[in-house]
Amino acid sequence: MPGRVADFLRSADLEPAERAALDQGTTVRRGQGYTLRVTAVPAVHRQLLDRCQPLDGNQGASAVPAQRKARREYENRVTGLGPVTPERAL
Repeated sequence: MPGRVADFLRSADLEPAERAALDQGTTVRRGQGYTLRVTAVPAVHRQLLDRCQPLDGNQGASAVPAQRKARREYENRVTGLGPVTPERAL
């Protein structure tokens, strides 16, 4: 997860499973920023992705282009996880 997304989510009101996933993430430096490696089931990643929708600047609110790009990158990674099936959710 890009650092801008992680920073936004840390200040959000999260469910206990989402908060635990963020807290257990490993920070990896990337150039001027960082990436947070989060190990969680795909359903938790999808919930986190839903919570960072404001980074897109929807509903008339302006968004910083870097935040939109970070959210888009995270969305591409989560989408790459594939569909949630009962055997993958376990």
